[in-house]
Parts: sequence; C-alpha cells; structure tokens
Amino acid sequence: MNSLPFGPIVIARGVGRGPTEMAAFDAALRDAGVADYNLLYLSSVIPPGSRIERRRWTTPPEHWGQRLYVVLSQMRGSQLGEIVHAGIGWVQHAQGGHGLFVELHGSDRERLDRELALTLGAMQQGRGIDFDRVNSEIASAVCEGQPVCALVVAVYAIQYW
Repeated sequence: MNSLPFGPIVIARGVGRGPTEMAAFDAALRDAGVADYNLLYLSSVIPPGSRIERRRWTTPPEHWGQRLYVVLSQMRGSQLGEIVHAGIGWVQHAQGGHGLFVELHGSDRERLDRELALTLGAMQQGRGIDFDRVNSEIASAVCEGQPVCALVVAVYAIQYW
C-alpha cells in the first residue's frame, strides 16, 4: 500500500465556562486554540500517511476566518454539579498511518472510555481490519455555577478562501 503524505493531525482539548452554554463552547474552542476558524466537521476516517500529535492548536492572526477541517467531540452542561466529558478515540495502521476516529461524549468517564473502545472495535470489525491499540483523549468539566463545555478536536487541515 502506498502512503500519501498527510499529517500531522493535531488532537487538542479545551474546557470553557460562560454565562450561556454557547459562550462556554466558545471558551472551550479558545482553550483548544481553534476558536477563530470556520469549522468544517469531518466524519471519522484518518488518511494514509497521517501522524497524530497531542497538543494545543496555535492560530496565527492571518488564519482568522479560514476553514478548518476537524473531527469534534463536545458536551455542554448547565446544571450545578453536572459533569461533562468529551472524547475522541482512534486506531491507526502502524506502517500506513491510515485509521479511524470516533467522537463520543457522556457524563460517566469510565463508560465513555469503554464506548470509545467498543465503537472502534465494531468499526474495525465491520471493515475486516484490526489496527490493535486504541488511543483516546478525553476532556472533562464540572458545572460549578456557570455553564461549561468540554471538547476534544482533531485538526486535519486549514483551507483558505
């Protein structure tokens, strides 16, 4: 299999608080470093030749308003004491770099972790593949008065208008 050059895909997470759930979402986007783009949501296929890096995304000023291709998991909450978790899990072929992402959210972190692995297992089984190791990134927040948002984003690429 020939790999096409692609990557890195950056996995960033963010947590935000605000006077509304949408304001909390915007704060979480800022925390992850992706707030100043027009986000275009992708499904869950990782292209060949991809490399995954876990880090905060950095937005240069000249990128304001450009298109950013992402896989995004988010969960918002506004009830006092509510716990929110957002997660992205992935599997990749060790040599080819191609793979699968899955994005889920929930109020129980252990259950979320299990469901990420179960979903990726089913996605692989349905394709007749087994990339073995499941990786994941989870962001969590607790509502302590103001609405909250937890998110994880997989950043693929920027496209200029």
